[in-house]
Amino acid sequence: MGRMKSFFKKKFEGKIADLPSGSFTLDRNGKVVVSTLSQNFPEAQMRDIADRVMAFFKGAQEAQLPIQEINVYYPSLRITARNLSGGALIFLLPQTLPKN
Repeated sequence: MGRMKSFFKKKFEGKIADLPSGSFTLDRNGKVVVSTLSQNFPEAQMRDIADRVMAFFKGAQEAQLPIQEINVYYPSLRITARNLSGGALIFLLPQTLPKN
């Protein structure tokens, strides 16, 4: 029991980030044109999401699949991306627990 108490009393030293809420638009080259995300949202994460979305839409186009929108659901975040004739519009929406 002593180990469990010490485990839960251990101080959290990391930084808890707010879930992102907003959108950003990419041009044909994958460059961010406009963003409504907070400036606190890490640019590296936005770049990672942008690269993956652009790769997905490029792969779908090469496979001749007419995919215009993708939705990715995580337990606490939903990502929706829409194809814009070579670019993309990406929405990041926090998921909330249903209220009883």
